This record gives sequence, C-alpha cells and structure tokens, in this order.
Amino acid sequence: MNSALQHDLNDFENILEKTKQQGLDFLNNLENIPTSNKHTIDPTRNLNAEGLGSLATLQEFKERLAPLMVASPGPRYLGFVTGGSTPASIVGDWLASVYDQNTQAIKAQGGASALIEFETIHLLLQLLELPTTFLGGFVTGATMSNFTCLGVARQWFGAQSGKDFAKNGISEPINILTATPHSSSIKTLSMLGIGSNNYTAIKTIEGNREAIDIADLENNIEKLNGKPFILISSAGTVNTADFDDFEAISKLKEKYNFWWHIDAAFGGFAAVSEKFKHLVEGWEGADSITIDCHKWLNVPYESAFYLIKKEHTQLQVETFQNSNAPYLGNPLENFNYLNVLPENSRRLRALPVWFSLLAYGKEGFQDIVENSTALALHFANALIENDNFELLAPIRLNNVCFTLKGDHNQENVGAFLTLLNDKGKVFMTPTVYQNRKGIRASFVNWRTTEKDIKIIIEQLKETVSDLNL
Repeated sequence: MNSALQHDLNDFENILEKTKQQGLDFLNNLENIPTSNKHTIDPTRNLNAEGLGSLATLQEFKERLAPLMVASPGPRYLGFVTGGSTPASIVGDWLASVYDQNTQAIKAQGGASALIEFETIHLLLQLLELPTTFLGGFVTGATMSNFTCLGVARQWFGAQSGKDFAKNGISEPINILTATPHSSSIKTLSMLGIGSNNYTAIKTIEGNREAIDIADLENNIEKLNGKPFILISSAGTVNTADFDDFEAISKLKEKYNFWWHIDAAFGGFAAVSEKFKHLVEGWEGADSITIDCHKWLNVPYESAFYLIKKEHTQLQVETFQNSNAPYLGNPLENFNYLNVLPENSRRLRALPVWFSLLAYGKEGFQDIVENSTALALHFANALIENDNFELLAPIRLNNVCFTLKGDHNQENVGAFLTLLNDKGKVFMTPTVYQNRKGIRASFVNWRTTEKDIKIIIEQLKETVSDLNL
C-alpha cells in the first residue's frame, strides 16, 4: 500500500476531525463570507508523485482554495433558487459518502440502499400530499429529472403509433406544447433529439402572468386534429413563480390524448403550506413531475427526484433498460433503478433527504416555505417604499422580480447588479421580463431572516448612491 495512503488509514479519525473543523469554520462564518469572489488561481498545478497525504492536502485546500469559496449556502445568496444545507441534510450527505453505496436493485445481496430510496420517495409523497400511484427516484438536478420524465414521454409518443423510439430512433416530429418552460426543459429537448426549437409556444394569460392561457392551449390542441402531444407545464416559473392552472389541464386530460409533465423544481413545495397548496391543486393528474431537493428542501447539491405514474413503468424500462447486460437480470421481474433512469452508477442521494424529512417533519418544511414567502413579501414591500426600484411582477410565492425605476434606467441595470454582487454582501441574478431588464431574488434558504433583508436593502441603497442613480 502507498505510504501516504497507509498513513492516512492509521490517522483516519484525526483526519476526519480536522475536516469537520474545516467545515464548521465555513458554516459558522457564513454571514461574513463573501457571496461573490473575484480572486482566482492558476489551475495548472503539477501532480505530486509521492502524494501529500490527507492532512497536508487539507492544509493546501485551506490556504489556496477555501478562500475562493463563496457563501452560496448562506442567507443572502438569492440567486439561482439556491437553498442551503440543514444540519440533518449534511449528516445524511456525509454518511452517504461514508457508506458509499451503489444504489440500484431492490432485491440485492449488495445492500438495501435502493429500499432506502423507495422509503424516501414514499416520505416525499406524504410531504407533498401526492398519491402512491407515482414511482420516483433520485437524480442530480432538475435537468436530469426533466430528462428522465420527458425521455419516457418521448417513448409514450412513439407508442401511440406503435413505434419504439428508444430502440429505433425518432421517426416523426414530436408535438410539444408549452408556455413558459424552464431552460432545463429546453435543454432536455435538445438532448433527447427532439430539438430545442421544436415546440409550440402557447400564449400566457393576459396581464402580468407567465401561466398558460388555457383557451389558447385548447385552440392549439384542436389544430393537432387528434394527434398525441406532450404538454410541459410549470409549478413556479423561474421569474415570477407563476403556476399553470392544473385543474383546468386535468379537465383537458379527460378530452385529449397527451402526456402531461409538470416542472415543479421549487414550486412543488407550495403543497407543504396550507397557505399555498391551492396553487398545485390538480397536479396529481400529471403523468410526470420534476422536483429539486437542493432548492427548498435545503439539502446539499446534487439532489432532485422525478415522479412518473406507475402505469408508465413499461415505457420507462423501454427507455432506460440495460438490455445488453445479462448479468443485471430481467428488468421487469427485478426492479433496478438503472433500468428506469439515466445513470448506471448512483450514490445514495436519498439519504440527505431521508435525514431531513425525519429530522424536521412536515411542520419543519412548512415553516421554511412560509418563512421564505413572508421574507419575499417583506423585501418586495421595502422595494416599493424605495423610490429607486419597481416590481416587475406581483409576489406569488418566493421570487421577487424587480428593476431600477424608470425606462431611462434600463441601461444601468447591468452595472447596478454587477456592483451590488461585487460588494459580496448579497448575490442576485439578472433576468429579462416582458422585454425589460430586471433582477431576480429568490428566497428559499432556511437561514435567511429579517435581519438579512435589512442588510440587503442597505446594500441596494448604497449601490444606488455609488452609481449616482
């Protein structure tokens, strides 16, 4: 055995203790760590032949790389709908690495990690009040969840005319209808060979809305003359957290033949709150749903799950089965996750979620959701009271979409946001909404408080002053 590796094995407890301390130093100081960082490194470091050992490597990380890390898990990082990591989720994530399971088969001599994943999906269905008619599993994020769901939808579309697209390729155009799809859904259409431009854009409801106009949707359905199609709908659009009318779509499902997919990456957690669960009423009628955990569930990256109706399991296996590996067994007789989603090798991603759900329960996540939405409203009200800003859309849930007041300031929005982020106290992301440049702040982090809102407002005022706006 390599001498450095042997030494690490003998000193493992000490190594883990020092690693724990490094992590605590970061987490306990999140409020003071910048939310953005201009410092950089030369990434062409030479590989050491003998190896440094873990402690020396940890020391180099501490001195050279740790100062580059930003407070993305912190309370004022409001970009990209980024959650933090609760204590329980970190415990689960660390143990997922320690136990290092390849989560695959239900009936396997190699361990029960797939059953843990099954149990976690069952817990999530209870949290979201969805029926057990869904089967789910964990992937890296919304992109791969959308890819999994829409991959099965692609197979469904082919099956409507007796074709197997998974085996033989796409042999005809696939009809996709959507109004305000997330970029990950469009990326998925590209990866699936459908084409990122090959969808019909449905009108949104008149007024300040991003939701599907049901009348226009039905008009476009009628134009298909009975042909099947795939509908991509939204539970929480990226700019304004708008929701499509799922009850109306459910009624359309009774009249027309289509696969209904919901991108609910963060908005699905509205179901946890009595105040907001009406936004997802009817979503149980969907064929597939995408939900992220590293957003509002506040677990570490990478964590998302898909939900697909059990009635589509045959199509799912046709899409993802490892038919050229006899040692894996019959995919329909012995459930194995590698036959129902993209990855063959998979870590136990369910464990951080399992720990979180058991540790904090439904009330814990209801509190996180309702606190986030209250803070978003508080922030929006503070913007309204300030003469330098205006809201671009009403506050429906947790996203605040705003801009500098006045059309004359549109040319200053980019410079304003760059300077604001460069200060390192808060981080937000740019957007364009209804042809106007804007800024989006997304509240999902369990650590964020009213104290942070006060700091954020102060930073906004200071940046306005710095630019003489």
